[in-house]
Amino acid sequence: MSDEALIKVEGLSKKFCRSLKRSLWYGMQDLGNELVGRRHGGNGDLRPDEFWAVRDVSFELRRGECLGLIGHNGAGKTTLLRMLNGLIKPDAGRIEMRGRVGALIALGAGFNPILTGRENIYTNASVLGIPRQHVDAKLDEIIAFAEIGEFIDMPVRNYSSGMSVRLGFAVAAVLIEPDILFLDEVLAVGDIGFVVKCLNTVRRITSNAAVVFVSHNMQHVSSFCTRVLVMDHGKTMLNTPMTSEGIDKYYGLVKSQIQVSGDGGSKVLDLTLWISDRQLDGSEPVVEQGEHLRAILEVVVDSGRRVYPVLSIHDESLAPIIYMDLTDGAGSQILLGSGKHTLGFQIGKTDLNAGKYSFIISLRDQDTGEILARIQGIRPFRVNADRIHWGKIVRRSIVEVRSHDTEKAKAEPVSASA
Repeated sequence: MSDEALIKVEGLSKKFCRSLKRSLWYGMQDLGNELVGRRHGGNGDLRPDEFWAVRDVSFELRRGECLGLIGHNGAGKTTLLRMLNGLIKPDAGRIEMRGRVGALIALGAGFNPILTGRENIYTNASVLGIPRQHVDAKLDEIIAFAEIGEFIDMPVRNYSSGMSVRLGFAVAAVLIEPDILFLDEVLAVGDIGFVVKCLNTVRRITSNAAVVFVSHNMQHVSSFCTRVLVMDHGKTMLNTPMTSEGIDKYYGLVKSQIQVSGDGGSKVLDLTLWISDRQLDGSEPVVEQGEHLRAILEVVVDSGRRVYPVLSIHDESLAPIIYMDLTDGAGSQILLGSGKHTLGFQIGKTDLNAGKYSFIISLRDQDTGEILARIQGIRPFRVNADRIHWGKIVRRSIVEVRSHDTEKAKAEPVSASA
């Protein structure tokens, strides 16, 4: 390993067995093979009911670098992290690490529910190998960070889940000063104020450590990570220093599911997206941030029905991002009678954050309010940009800046015109 590299992983692989009985038998075989000096995990081939959870993963990480480990659920991220942290043994490959290792994984999971928060701080620190004198010096800081001062001497079993997680993060964040740090979905803790505090703490730690960061939050990945490793079914799909490229690859692996519901009184035939005179083809077209989109919607309404079309754009988590107010030239909501209809309308400038989006369309009966047809996940598309921002809408604004003499405390008006 080079002097600068703190983590070096070569050909790392791990397999599991779907059957518990077979798994126990294979474990005994592997243990016997190790005792006589043979290779752990057999000869590298899969035995009945086995599958590769991680297969032939390699990377190298230096101090000050942060590797974003991303992929869908079941891609092998947590298994890889557990092998790096020494919790499970790989079947093949090699791991080299230099320096003190810390991990923020399953915060608060090791607390004793009978002991108080204060007692658990000392117990948790002893497990981490931290001297009691060091904990004494940092105790007030830990309690203040966790924001549970008045409850610190109450048994942990009476804590809410949020309080336990905050205390676990505080112990790890204040006491650990690692050279290597593993983070597994640890930033989704507490309210927004506490999350900001966690973000700042993690940023401080990562500035002087080699960090492996597992997250499904692409804003966090874009903010912290210097490179991204995308996994799918245990394999490395992409290992790149271009975080935007890695995040786009991740979005491409997320499968869109179309769900249709309603009483069948009407039907959505199709929705097509256009840029200028060019139709966006493919199952998941890519739109450059800032391009102007328009859409053509085709629907059929049953005889005797009059319906309102309702359309919105959602992100990959199905959170609503944009509601399309479909109106006629007079500003009234569109009302469709029986028959087939083609609706052409402008979506406007694509000022969405980089990510994956889709449409939800509903046809609602004018008289009863019933949903006659609802289709979710139709026409998925991805927005491509140089970087991922925190918000879902990205607006560029030209700012005029004037510096003022603070000693005179004289404010000058600034024009707001672009």
